[in-house]
Amino acid sequence: MTMTGYDVLRNPFLNKGTGFTIEEREELGLTGALPSRVQTIDEQADQAYHQFQSKDAPLEKRIFLMNLFNENVTLFYHLMDQHVSEFMPIVYDPVVAESIEKYNDIFTNPQNAAFLSVDRPEDIKQSLVNAAAGRDIKLVVVTDAEGILGMGDWGVNGVDIAVGKLMVYTAAAGIDPASVLAISIDAGTNNQALLENPRYLGNRHTRIEGDAYLAFIDQFVQAEQSLFPESLLHWEDFGRGNAQVILDKYKDQIATFNDDIQGTGMIVLAGIFGALNISKEKLVDQTFVTFGAGTAGMGIVNQIFTELQQAGLTADEARQHFYLVDKQGLLFNDTPDLTAAQIPFTRSRDEFADAETLTSLSAVVKALHPTVLIGTSTQPGTFTEEIVKEMAAHTERPIIFPLSNPTKLAEAKAEDLIKWTDGKALVSTGIPAADVDYQGVTYKIGQGNNALIYPGLGFGLVASTAKLLTQETISAAIHALGGLVDSEEPGAAVLPPVSHLTTFSQKIAEVTAQSVLDQKLNREAITDAKKAVQDAKWSAEY
Repeated sequence: MTMTGYDVLRNPFLNKGTGFTIEEREELGLTGALPSRVQTIDEQADQAYHQFQSKDAPLEKRIFLMNLFNENVTLFYHLMDQHVSEFMPIVYDPVVAESIEKYNDIFTNPQNAAFLSVDRPEDIKQSLVNAAAGRDIKLVVVTDAEGILGMGDWGVNGVDIAVGKLMVYTAAAGIDPASVLAISIDAGTNNQALLENPRYLGNRHTRIEGDAYLAFIDQFVQAEQSLFPESLLHWEDFGRGNAQVILDKYKDQIATFNDDIQGTGMIVLAGIFGALNISKEKLVDQTFVTFGAGTAGMGIVNQIFTELQQAGLTADEARQHFYLVDKQGLLFNDTPDLTAAQIPFTRSRDEFADAETLTSLSAVVKALHPTVLIGTSTQPGTFTEEIVKEMAAHTERPIIFPLSNPTKLAEAKAEDLIKWTDGKALVSTGIPAADVDYQGVTYKIGQGNNALIYPGLGFGLVASTAKLLTQETISAAIHALGGLVDSEEPGAAVLPPVSHLTTFSQKIAEVTAQSVLDQKLNREAITDAKKAVQDAKWSAEY
């Protein structure tokens, strides 16, 4: 049955508000239900932007944009397309962190997400059907919110991560917003403050774990794949104990992707390639210290490790390039409580004459002289002036990536890194950073934001009807992004700017789709990757 009247106005995928023409108003039973003036989408966007600008606090700006999204999806994306650099940190990181913390106080709308409770596994399939509401779902972002950004366990509040991620997919790459679905897996929470909060909207018990948890995940994957067999399944912000286990179980069976493990590794490696394009050095000549050996840190290490092997090193040779530092200091093979991801990259104590002294980042940098320092520790200010100057004393162009976010958790500020190294450091930060003016040169700071790569990658997989995501495809996307840097420009950034997001997302989507076709991993008969991407692209117009 065709929707008419207020049902159309209440459907965010169909609503045009004052953009409905006189003829459409007559046909849909909307005559008299709207002000007389028929506005163009540009006029509506101008009006909405003025309303947006009237909000002072970043969270208020985000709430306004979410309300617009809930009312008129097309207008929301038309507006975001005009202001993508300004809106990205509002709809996603870092402002999304505050919306998650206050989710129970500001909740008004589920934003087309599906909420799956571990207490009711029998409801999984029907919940997905209800949330999809007849839409042809091609992309799913799912989170259990155990490992949100640098914030930890936020239970059902973390659904905002999945919602925001999908907004970036559409804004950056042009995937049809009617074909995406955000999913919250409510496995409980170990966040005591949430459990004691009378307004908390999730299951009020601690997280289920182990076999019971993995059985629920398996039921979910089976239901999701049976309902949406052509969908890409994107995992987001799962805990360090589960993320790699889940990815490893399904990555060779279905088209699936974990942004914290693969996406973070991809963007960092692309940034490293960008830096090496500037310094004219080779990946195989670098020594890597990773400060923070959790899900993100190990995802980065594994991605670089794989690329070193692609460059001709054996696995044993490639492993010798890595040193993992966590809160205990350098991780050795006898360090207690190592994760499965950490074990292959630990060092033996007999490699060092003074192994017992390597209990801090400072000691490790002084002893090992790394050329690349990557921070995913969520320990603010830990890349100190002493550490940075020590590193710069032993390498001509130190590559330093303080990636922890939000802003208050960053290991260092870009401005300090440039000054402490007399402009030699090649820097990428996890949050947006302003240009740094130093001694007559303007240094542009690349943001190590996964949004630079996952939208193009995901859209390319969807457009090419990919059955699987392989390492070959991942590597193709990394090289496509890393090659977009103008390495001859003084103060050049190691990664392209978010302001050009839509342009290079298109390029990455095309490279991704071509890789899928080259490997014959497409479900449907496609011969032209560029045409497939173009045909699948959605635009925010009435």
